[in-house]
Amino acid sequence: MRRPREIAFRVRQEASNLRLAAFPPETTSVEPAPLAGLPNPDAVAEALRHTAFAAEVIALAEMVLAHRFPLFGSVADTGPEIDWRRDCIHGISSGLPYFRLVRYLDFAAVGDHKIVWELNRHQHLVLLAQAWLLTGRREFLAELTAQIDDWIDANPYMRGINWASALEVAFRAVSWLWIYHIAGADLESSFRARFLSALCRHGAYLEANLSVYFSPNTHLLGEAVALHALGLLFPSFPRAGDWARQAAQIVAEQMEAQVREDGSHFEQSSYYHLYALDMFLFHQILCETDAGYTGKLRRMAEYLAALMGDTGKVPMLGDDDGGRFFHPYGAREHFGRATLATCAVLFDRPEWLADRAAIGEQAAWWLGGESLDNPRTAAPVSSLARLFPDAGVAIIQDEGLHIICDAGPFGSGSGGHSHSDTLAIVVRLGADEILIDPGTCTYVADPALRNCFRGSAAHNTVRVDGVDQGVANGPFSWASKPEVRILGWRSDPNHAWLAAECSFAKIRHRRSLLLLRPFLLIVADQIDGLAGLHRLEQFWHFGEPVTPVAPGTLRIGTSALLSFKGGERSDLSEGAEFGWRSPVFGTKATAPVLCVQRECELPARFWAVLDFSGARDATLSDGPGTGCVYRAGGREISLDYEEGSALAWKLASV
Repeated sequence: MRRPREIAFRVRQEASNLRLAAFPPETTSVEPAPLAGLPNPDAVAEALRHTAFAAEVIALAEMVLAHRFPLFGSVADTGPEIDWRRDCIHGISSGLPYFRLVRYLDFAAVGDHKIVWELNRHQHLVLLAQAWLLTGRREFLAELTAQIDDWIDANPYMRGINWASALEVAFRAVSWLWIYHIAGADLESSFRARFLSALCRHGAYLEANLSVYFSPNTHLLGEAVALHALGLLFPSFPRAGDWARQAAQIVAEQMEAQVREDGSHFEQSSYYHLYALDMFLFHQILCETDAGYTGKLRRMAEYLAALMGDTGKVPMLGDDDGGRFFHPYGAREHFGRATLATCAVLFDRPEWLADRAAIGEQAAWWLGGESLDNPRTAAPVSSLARLFPDAGVAIIQDEGLHIICDAGPFGSGSGGHSHSDTLAIVVRLGADEILIDPGTCTYVADPALRNCFRGSAAHNTVRVDGVDQGVANGPFSWASKPEVRILGWRSDPNHAWLAAECSFAKIRHRRSLLLLRPFLLIVADQIDGLAGLHRLEQFWHFGEPVTPVAPGTLRIGTSALLSFKGGERSDLSEGAEFGWRSPVFGTKATAPVLCVQRECELPARFWAVLDFSGARDATLSDGPGTGCVYRAGGREISLDYEEGSALAWKLASV
């Protein structure tokens, strides 16, 4: 139920919107010069002109000239005329009602709003501005002005789907800000006046529609970052000073509210953590912040670096919406490299600069072309064993092996961007994806597919009686969330160990992980709960081809063996119900999945051993008591665990 304060806020908000719709703000012309506070674009272009990044920008801009737009890792061809309100994948267009009347979550009415909005963020127009600066070819500048002119005509102020989300208005405003900074001096004066008036109206809209109660997460953060930038960089705009002051306060408050002490973002999504880090980082570059803000920003970068490991790839824990605050092009799993490169330059952390080429993607434009001059480099961290307690995420990295266990809660509030993935693990060995998180695929285009990709069966964890750990309530909410508790964590030169439990629907799932360094990971699951028969399923999702080598043992790619025990049957498949992955939002591809199943009374146990030693075969068999015996490569290990306030391993022999 809404409180009186929120009701009063919303009443004022709607009154402001009606006033803006009736009397759109105007602005006087701004001097055609690069924006004070951002690096000189000519110097940046000179530093980048002969780099691989410059060649990539020009190639992408050539595609945009042909109206072939890179969207979510694929290419959308709109033809000569761009329908700015059309979902170009599903062929659905929407009209021009007052923005509050747009049902943007109704797929039948508007198509997939994410696809519509991605094009209307106008990040592709920043490419055109960059290409113009790098080459001097006027066709890039002509196409840029033609598209913006057309967009303003086709999207009257505060009407239609492209005004229905304040965050999307913020993204477009940031793109236009960069366009003006890079190419403003070269725009024809009458167009420049129209463009700046439209940009000013974006700022007025943002001031009136900040998501203080609607989405006080990355929505509110992105809106405030954009509004602050407009107020700071365009001081001649009406109310610019108020925008900058109000928005700076909101960004500072959101750093406290959204970022936990261990540096993790409260949405419990690796991709949204990256999103938020870029937003906070851009704000940091534009203005001075206090030590508390800067400290949390560093810890956000440390958490991202730990998630990515020495391969520099972002694991897709929780939702992945395919977007990016700046330059959303290239492989999604590599997006974090440019962010860490910017942090490396800003904070002098050379170990975050694993890929020097990533500097040109973001740091050069944000910090200056000198970022490319002899930056300090260092080898990335090769060994790590760390628990991030607020996120509930344990990360172990050793000799090319990278293990993530998500033993944390769903995100705060409704947990809208969390998945039902508690106690799931993700594993890489070098470049090989051993165990994966399959990703997100969709938000609203297919509700069944949305629930499939965020359900427990889509993650390397346990499901009981076909029930997810949380109960979904629409595409961006969980009506109930599990209780999660970390029971123990320990790391030493020979071992790393984590024990945690997840309780839901009167079921308790305890998982204990033990890494015997360097190359043996043991997983023990115990399920307790209500009396009677229960259907138990343990899922394993693979990123490499899988081959059975013996009953109860699979080879994953060429670098790992998985041995498992505790099921009455096991099904290895691709496609079908759960054998899918989504490397980019809006796409899906088949991937191997193993489901180990059992119907029994509780308590029950499952065992699994991942062997990265290069052994050719392995067996996992019954041992004394509740334990088991693992044999591989001439080794024999007797395993058991004992109950207590935590799960403690007993290694009878190694």
